[in-house]
Amino acid sequence: MMSLFENISFVNPEFFFLLLLLPLLAGWYFYRHQRHYATLKMPGLEAVANISSWRGRMRIILPILRLLTAIMLIIALARPQLALKEEDIRAEGIDITLVMDLSSSMLAQDFKPDRLEVSKQVATEFVDKRQYDRLSLVVFAGEAFTQCPLTTDHRVIKDFLAGLQCGILEDGTAIGMGLATAVNRLKDSAAKSKVVILLTDGDNNAGYIKPMTAAEIAEEFQVKVYTIGVGSRGKALTPISRRSNGDYVFGLADVQIDEELLQRIAEMTGGRYFRATSAEALASIYQEIDRLEKTELDITTIKRYSEEFHLFAMLAIVFLVLEILLRYTLFRTIP
Repeated sequence: MMSLFENISFVNPEFFFLLLLLPLLAGWYFYRHQRHYATLKMPGLEAVANISSWRGRMRIILPILRLLTAIMLIIALARPQLALKEEDIRAEGIDITLVMDLSSSMLAQDFKPDRLEVSKQVATEFVDKRQYDRLSLVVFAGEAFTQCPLTTDHRVIKDFLAGLQCGILEDGTAIGMGLATAVNRLKDSAAKSKVVILLTDGDNNAGYIKPMTAAEIAEEFQVKVYTIGVGSRGKALTPISRRSNGDYVFGLADVQIDEELLQRIAEMTGGRYFRATSAEALASIYQEIDRLEKTELDITTIKRYSEEFHLFAMLAIVFLVLEILLRYTLFRTIP
């Protein structure tokens, strides 16, 4: 209800000054009423003390209807309008490909519950912020493939992120393959800005495309690459082998991230390298990337107005007609 009144404006609000005349008109009405009906002098009131007519009590409706008629006419003269807002948003969207490492080391427990789950959660929060962008998802381990092509349906991206797990690809860390697959998804894009966010926790040890070769391809197609190294420093509880039933065996192992390689990839393509040693640090990194890669919006606000005085004019007519009908029918008096 409040939002409705906030959208109502008046073209001629000066007519509301007429409301100040209503108390004077009310006083004049009662003065005229007393002058019109003469006082009947009687020697005593005992004979009519218990006489009470409902018609007499209800006659107060007549001046109220006349008052409502005047109020409705004044509001109609003030010309109320209902503002209808429309927003025409033209977005210069960014095409972004998320590249997620699914090697077994992503199950390391230096992040709680592990690196992969934290990475999925933070990436999902990032997707929620990119309202006007197209996103795609590429995953890699010892090989790489496109999990989801470019789409504006962010719900699909988030569903794919939620379903990611280690072990669905041959184990290993093929950074070059992951980056090359992402660039292949973006190279034909007509977007003004094309971005890859590559997240890994190891060094390149698989794949037939070298990481720097993939970086050169990204540079050729003007794809900016942000690289993120995920993992604490020192040792972490990490999968070191796998049982015959598929379960991982955990043990302490050194955290090895080729930071120099990731930094070179980022610098060559105009991006930045980040090191995430905790879940909080990873979240702040995605926030920083979100701030750096702002989508350009051109928002034009259009206002349309609908005339609403007809309603108040109609109510004034209804109150006036009702007052006249009651005055000369139900509440008719004989002079």
